[in-house]
Amino acid sequence: MAISSAPHTARASTGPRRTRAALPAVVLIGTLSGTLALSGCADPGASAASGGQPATTAARNGVVYNTSPDQQRIRAEKDAALAAKVPALIGKDGKLTVATTAGAIPLSFHATDDKTPIGVEVDLAQLVADKLGLDLDVQVTSWENWPLKTQSGDFEAVFSNVGINAARVKLFDFSSYRAAYMGFEAKKSSGYNIKGSDDISGLKISVGSGTNQEKILIAWNKELEAKGKAPAVLQYYSSDADTILALSSGRTDLNLAPYPSVTYRENTRDDLKVVGKVNAGWPSETLVAATTLKGNGLAPAITDALNSAIKDGSYAKVLDRWGLSEEALPESTTVTEANFGTAPSGKAQTGKTQTGKTQ
Repeated sequence: MAISSAPHTARASTGPRRTRAALPAVVLIGTLSGTLALSGCADPGASAASGGQPATTAARNGVVYNTSPDQQRIRAEKDAALAAKVPALIGKDGKLTVATTAGAIPLSFHATDDKTPIGVEVDLAQLVADKLGLDLDVQVTSWENWPLKTQSGDFEAVFSNVGINAARVKLFDFSSYRAAYMGFEAKKSSGYNIKGSDDISGLKISVGSGTNQEKILIAWNKELEAKGKAPAVLQYYSSDADTILALSSGRTDLNLAPYPSVTYRENTRDDLKVVGKVNAGWPSETLVAATTLKGNGLAPAITDALNSAIKDGSYAKVLDRWGLSEEALPESTTVTEANFGTAPSGKAQTGKTQTGKTQ
């Protein structure tokens, strides 16, 4: 999926702000964003317009997705002990300023009014803000802008399917909250079964620039070239809609995107299916995490708030609401540069294999 090329910021509530390597076999289609210096991310993708769509969508997985502005979110009570852990400079205005990219259903996207950011990322941010006794202030930003704006203090936390990686821990601290997987999707009539690099040889694959999924495909192409096999042709589209249109029309063979988004489409469309699953940190593992400025003291408070939500069941209710129970973690962990690579992995609770089937 592509990433918006123009900076874009919208606030969901009022209040003051706080103060790549060369690609083998690449086809550029549409407008590309600038390359993010911290590659290897888990970007949800491009803008997912929802205007004119029904307020609810009943999916084949049994989930009824509410895409209206009236979310009736699952809420939590303030925990005074947790609120006391919020750094004074962050909590003094009574707000938790959270960035999200509003990129793809069911992660974060715009409601049917085309302006209200909703999705599992926003719901989890709401639980954390509630636990910490802060008002949630959601700001929609383009993917390439969140790192700099978090460093500048415009954003206090990022909830936008951000994966933990070695480059980011040099600048940010993390509070894990979901398993991180990428999914290959294809036309329902296809016979693809993607398990590794050999299975993508010579295929046309759409992917987002500067993302974890792009990093994986580049590595797989290198494996193919080392074996003397044809690499996959990477295609970049300017919007999520263009990407899916190309896939459904046969102009591209596969799309590699965050697993929650490809499974959503599999369960709400008749023409697409999931044909493979890979950890976003391939060849190792990674997790999706709330992202905060390194060393500012907010990450431990967010981690504790997430663990409180896990314990009282509100976390599970949020994931179930968006059909993402498979990605639930048994606990949240604070990951910093000091413990990166040694912190608990926090694997998903449900024991799913890479193909998504129960063991």
